Amino acid sequence: MKLITWNTQWCRGLDGIVSPRRIVEHARSMADFDVLCLQEIAQGFDAMSGAPGDQPAELAALLPGFQLFFGPAVHEFDGTGRAQRFGNLIATRLPVARVQHHLLPWPADPSVGSMPRMCTSVTVHSPELGALRVMTTHLEYYSQAQRSAQAEGLRSLHMEACAHAASPPKPEPEDAGTPFQHKLHTAQAILCGDFNMPVTDAAYAALLQPFALADGSRQQLCDAWPAVHGSARPHAPTFRLFDRRYGPDPIACDFVFVSDGLALHLRRIEVDGATQVSDHQPVLVELG
Repeated sequence: MKLITWNTQWCRGLDGIVSPRRIVEHARSMADFDVLCLQEIAQGFDAMSGAPGDQPAELAALLPGFQLFFGPAVHEFDGTGRAQRFGNLIATRLPVARVQHHLLPWPADPSVGSMPRMCTSVTVHSPELGALRVMTTHLEYYSQAQRSAQAEGLRSLHMEACAHAASPPKPEPEDAGTPFQHKLHTAQAILCGDFNMPVTDAAYAALLQPFALADGSRQQLCDAWPAVHGSARPHAPTFRLFDRRYGPDPIACDFVFVSDGLALHLRRIEVDGATQVSDHQPVLVELG
């Protein structure tokens, strides 16, 4: 199974051109991916640089054979009543069982500008790995307090999903065909996206803290990069390689985390450090 995660900056390259086609074509040049997780996808925000249009619709046309799930963290309306949405998108050609959109904590922080953040979770069936949740997110950049709360929120979502997998609800026979019908729960998960924090951030460590379930078993999320490359090799940078407006040095802030059971199936993880069709670099992970 191959997955690419990429903060696309609403598909705007460092040349200022907005092009979902370039994003898809470059992702395809990296791998024949099964899942594509994109952050900063826009719809109805034509006043933004490059005038992005209906990007979920454009991406759907560019990805025949894939199902697309757009999770807007921002869903507002302009003065004319036109919808404006901005958030994350998961595209997959794998069979899908469930889709969930989770708003993340957004505590008040009047010292900076901010916007709501969310996590989209799609439960898929992988021929190699079985059922697993693919989760993608984009955490707050400007507020440390909000980013920390959102990281804790992500960990809580994974904890809750693992608890459901260990102790699933038991629907009644008459629940078939209703919203109470059987749900597929799995502890196996991939959490990816732009976390807007370095590995030295306390929120990064908090996200990886182990937790215990009611049956006494322990679970945790693992960072795929050191799991594959070892702790001695630093993360490859994913931000500020070419554009230094947000800081003087390149950093790694786009990560792939996996449940501890999936860590055994990691084959490779790579960062494309050359492309400039976004201000972030795409990350490819392969499991099998």
